[in-house]
Order: sequence, then C-alpha cells, then structure tokens
Amino acid sequence: MSRWTDFAGKASGEDYAARFATLARSGEDVHGEARFCAALVPAGARVLDAGCGTGRVMIRLAELGYDCVGVDLDASMLAVARKQAPGLPWFEVDLAEFDPARIDIPGGFDLVVAAGNIFPLLAPDTEATVVERLSAALRPGGLLVAGFGLDEAHLPVPPGLTLSDYDDYCAASGLTLVDHFASWDAEPYDGGGYAVSVHRR
Repeated sequence: MSRWTDFAGKASGEDYAARFATLARSGEDVHGEARFCAALVPAGARVLDAGCGTGRVMIRLAELGYDCVGVDLDASMLAVARKQAPGLPWFEVDLAEFDPARIDIPGGFDLVVAAGNIFPLLAPDTEATVVERLSAALRPGGLLVAGFGLDEAHLPVPPGLTLSDYDDYCAASGLTLVDHFASWDAEPYDGGGYAVSVHRR
C-alpha cells in the first residue's frame, strides 16, 4: 500500500481541491509547478503528470497549450480532475505498475512531472521502480521533474527518501542530473528540506 493511501485515509479529492481553490481566492500562486515546467519545454510538448491528483498542474499546462496525460491511483482525486476537465485524458494507475503502452500512449513524453510529494508518498521500496518506469516513458532528451519534501517540516509523513537516493535511482535509470532547485520558483537549492529536481534522459 502506498504511503499516500495510508495518509489520505478518508480525505476526498473534493476536500483537496477545495483547499487549493481557497488558496487561489486568497491571492496565493497555485500554478508554480506549471510555470516551472513551461519554462523547460515549449508549448505543444507532450507532458505526463505522474500523480496528477485533482489535475491542478495538468489542467493549467493544457491551458498553456501542452499535450497532457494524467495518471494517479486515487479514484476520488481523478473524479475531481475528470469533472473539471472532462476532455483531458486521465488514467487510474499505480505508478509502480505504470506502462504507457498498456494505456495506449505511444511515442514517449517530452517531460514527466511528479509534483506534490509523489515520491515520498509511494509504497515503501517502490521508488526505484517508479523512477525506472517514468524514465522509460520519456523520449530521448526528455526531462523528469520531481518536487518533494526531505524533512518533517515539508512532509505529511516521516521522511524516508533522501535526495542522494533519488539521484542514484535516476542515474540507474539512465537519467542525468540537470539541476536541483529549492522551490518551483527555480531558486538555487541550498541543502534545505525541499527540492525540485530536473533530470534528463
């Protein structure tokens, strides 16, 4: 079982979406992840939102002209995504079992984004497998972008995945580190408790 399933409990996708809607109404910027990704690849690029949740990031990228696909294992989250953007492709898939060929997504992606603490919330000991599967979904030269917390202050669960572990999993999957950032605003990484990592296939 994923840490997300254990953590989320009875929380629904509607609850999650409502929290971000409240932040947006208060003037908070809720599109940092999409803006970060849009700076890396041109409009029209194929993007996989891995662990898309309610679709906040992917819907924004689609609005900006990207060809997007979303996958997530949480049916209640996907129900919200499908309600908000019924014309976009959403798939209920465990990332540890993700295979683009099985859900008829040929050709590979220019960018895969895993926002929202996806990797720390995976089932224990599946992190390397998920990196491998997401790497395999990339076209040559494609980018894997992942942002996640590294300490208790930035995670809803006890920390387990280190940044060096993640980099090692990426290297083992044929990815090369481009850079680490401290936030989705592309601030330089300073060794803090949150990192956005960009790796290239």
